Amino acid sequence: MKSKELVICGLKAVRSRFEIDSNSVKRLFFNRATAPAVGDLCSWMAQEHLVYRCVESDELELISGSIHHGGIVVVVESPELRSPERDEIRDWANRGETILVLDRISNVHNLGAIIRTAAFFGITKLILPDHPQAAIPTEATYRVAEGGLDHLDVFRVDHLPAFIHELRRYYFVIGAATHGGDPSLQMASDRPRALVLGNEEQGLAPEVAAVCDVCVTIPGSHRVESLNVSAAAAVLLWELMRIPTSPDRSNKDMPDRTSTRGNRQGMRRDESS
Repeated sequence: MKSKELVICGLKAVRSRFEIDSNSVKRLFFNRATAPAVGDLCSWMAQEHLVYRCVESDELELISGSIHHGGIVVVVESPELRSPERDEIRDWANRGETILVLDRISNVHNLGAIIRTAAFFGITKLILPDHPQAAIPTEATYRVAEGGLDHLDVFRVDHLPAFIHELRRYYFVIGAATHGGDPSLQMASDRPRALVLGNEEQGLAPEVAAVCDVCVTIPGSHRVESLNVSAAAAVLLWELMRIPTSPDRSNKDMPDRTSTRGNRQGMRRDESS
């Protein structure tokens, strides 16, 4: 497999890719059981003079590198992950878009589950760090996301604390802490919101937690230490979606919020995260 190619498995994820970005499709493979459901995809591939074949399931395993291929595999161009420009961030804020930032999520299956949840709630911007511990989308991520990745723009930044510091010019940044954070998301702010989720084992890095506007903790029974990060993402994004967004700020430059830190109620951080 060439480095610039990626395989997507499963009928839902494959159909999503054809619907959202058919230009990235290069080759299509499926087994006999799936063939009756993909006649339209085969017609499109033939029209575009692209390779498509019905193969045995063991060949699908070789192509996909997994037994969980779902009877169909599409080979697509691997996306380039770039850092967002300041003008882009300002435009997202002007539109009141909630964005999701992940601090060293290392498991590709957790990444896929978080992306599926984010797409469900209408999140369209995802920020990942360029860090050895941080997973980037793989074949398994696409499979678990069930087509969700085709509805998100994924970006990658060199230094996450510096990025969040810049992000606070336009966004109210909420870090998810395992312990010690505020139990409520009902916080007054004239900025749209960005949610930061931490590593599965270590949580938010201290330098990341330190630059968030606030850290929150989901209250529980204390019978187990915490939720899986993908479950926490679902709870927190649902709560964020229930908070009304601020009025449109298009064509208005946002004030610089990075020079001072507020001490208003609800502005508590988890110093141990």
